Amino acid sequence: MYLHTNSLIFINFQNKLKSLCNVTLGGAVVYQYIYYKKDFKGYYDQYLKPFSQFLSPEWAHNAGVAAIKYGLFPPDYSEDPKVLVSAYFSLAAGFDKHGDAVIGLMKLGFSIVEIGSVTPEPQPGNPKPRVFRLPEDEAVINRYGFNSEGHEKVYQKIKSIEKTLPDKGLLGINLGKNKLSENAVQDYVLGIEKFSDVADYFVINISSPNTPGLRSLQKKEELHQLLSNINKARSSIQAPLFLKLAPDLNKEEMKDVVSVISKKESKVEGLIISNTTIDRPQLANKEFMNEAGGLRKIPIIGVGGVFTGQDAYEKILAGASAVQIYTALVYHGPPVVSKIKLELAELLQKDGYSNVNEAIGKGVE
Repeated sequence: MYLHTNSLIFINFQNKLKSLCNVTLGGAVVYQYIYYKKDFKGYYDQYLKPFSQFLSPEWAHNAGVAAIKYGLFPPDYSEDPKVLVSAYFSLAAGFDKHGDAVIGLMKLGFSIVEIGSVTPEPQPGNPKPRVFRLPEDEAVINRYGFNSEGHEKVYQKIKSIEKTLPDKGLLGINLGKNKLSENAVQDYVLGIEKFSDVADYFVINISSPNTPGLRSLQKKEELHQLLSNINKARSSIQAPLFLKLAPDLNKEEMKDVVSVISKKESKVEGLIISNTTIDRPQLANKEFMNEAGGLRKIPIIGVGGVFTGQDAYEKILAGASAVQIYTALVYHGPPVVSKIKLELAELLQKDGYSNVNEAIGKGVE
């Protein structure tokens, strides 16, 4: 009888404990949800960002893309300040490599989403680990090596969401070559042909440091041959063509690029300056000084090292018509998009500009 009574008391205690845990857990979940909805930036900084640091950089990257794809981050429905009406904020290629989260990214406040680089055939990219965080420098080293699901799969994804893309959003397709391809020119031509009916613009990526021999396509003769063949393939295609360059070109190499893109048969509509650099003497974290991979530091799209409105403003003053971000999203998450916009608007208004176009190139006059 004693044991039976004791058992009943214990079972009753267990049930009360379970009820208390359920209430506590439920309350915690409700609290987290309210905090998340009311102050997403604060919630991201206090909980999500620290949690992401426990994941490997590539796992965190993939988790972020998935969260954006499935709408787990609240969209930004706020109106941009009037001074930013003509501003273009773009997500640089490399974040959404396979076109998984285009709609979600546009809802976060990006007016342009550039996916890729996409290669003709699927390929796994370089061996892991291939992404490294450098918190001291707020930088990321990557050597993904054009890991891609291939033209066909990415194209089908874009076609499946084509009718639901926001009217004001632009989609860029960043093209790359397969690592083992013996005909780089043909790889890029195939990309132009494949995505001709879904791309708002194309980017020819010949500046990644992670595909052997790719940067040699920036040499004068090779570049002329590449762009001439691409222009033949897009003769009836309206989507403009951008060339993504490396930041490590010397003055003579830059002159060669300019001479090529100035010719009618090998012209481009704009430049993206620049891709990741292999030169990193300024890093605070000396452990990664010699780590292989790229470091993320006519119309020009400015990219590299944009974390604040001041960073974006400096690129605009230097001649950029649009600004791309990548690493800022890695370290500061979706709230950084609206933060950069608001800071840029304040700077433009402070200096007396009524819109972004008025400020383009003013810093080099």
